[in-house]
Amino acid sequence: MKLELAEYLLLFVASVTLVGLLTPLVRKIATALDVVDRPSESHKTHKEPIPYLGGVGIIIGVVLVTYGAIAINGRASAFALANTLLIPAILLGLIGLVDDVKKLAPLPRLVIAGILIATNTLGSPSGNIFIDLLITILWIVGITNSINFFDNVDGGASGTIAISSIFLFFLAFQGGQFFIAALAAVLGGATIGFLLWNRPPARIYMGDAGALFLGLLIATLLIRFDPNPIYLSASFAIPVLILAIPILDTSVAVISRLRRGISPFQGGQDHLSHRLMRAGLSKRQAVLSLWLMSLFFCLIAIAISNAPYSLERSLTIVGATLWTILLALFLRMADSK
Repeated sequence: MKLELAEYLLLFVASVTLVGLLTPLVRKIATALDVVDRPSESHKTHKEPIPYLGGVGIIIGVVLVTYGAIAINGRASAFALANTLLIPAILLGLIGLVDDVKKLAPLPRLVIAGILIATNTLGSPSGNIFIDLLITILWIVGITNSINFFDNVDGGASGTIAISSIFLFFLAFQGGQFFIAALAAVLGGATIGFLLWNRPPARIYMGDAGALFLGLLIATLLIRFDPNPIYLSASFAIPVLILAIPILDTSVAVISRLRRGISPFQGGQDHLSHRLMRAGLSKRQAVLSLWLMSLFFCLIAIAISNAPYSLERSLTIVGATLWTILLALFLRMADSK
């Protein structure tokens, strides 16, 4: 489904506009139904109740723009391909919606999600179907959980997914992977449309419905994406670098909790945003820092994709080294007040 650049821009603008208009409507519905996030737990950083259900607007926007574009384009093959990506993400989003209203256990829903999507999306990093299935499930469960974990500060997850999606669009467009480029453009537009209402100070949260939907969709798109580098290590590095900061956030939180002998799934003020704010940054400054770090690692991914073969491994080592340094620096910061 090859499109002109102007058509991708139209998808992006349509997604920004639709989600931007849907979000305040969903906010009113959430307020009327009293589906709000009350700052009653120690790891919450907001002072007043904030409506949930922002993820519903994101899901509706992505689905309507994607299937609307396919209907106009008239490609049956694109419709079938979209189903394999969107239907599992929608189902997990619905599970997240139930979780927003009535809490569910985190691990089972993510394992189910991984098995569900792996039946339609299977990477082939090793060439062995059983190993590939295991890696695919671990990637999907891990990334979905990372995005859900990363939604811990106003605009953190939505802004970072917007950056990652836009860079994925450029990589996919450059590589002639037009369907992935189209969905990445829609996803980037949807998250920016939501960010208009979710940036600090947030007027609505995406909730688990949005975080799980976005996490599953971006994880699946990156599995379907075929990186350009010839070296296997560089090909592995590009998807990881595109989501380097959510992965870093989860790694820091999980390692910190395990060191303190508590459950990795227990909430706490040990995420990157919390550590940056304890270091003296305001909420806006902390979120901007996360966006800039994500932008930096995405630029490294672009550099690897376009580098001569002789530089691919060197750039991959640079990216991995900088990520490891950040991991060590954040782990040295205080876990809580």
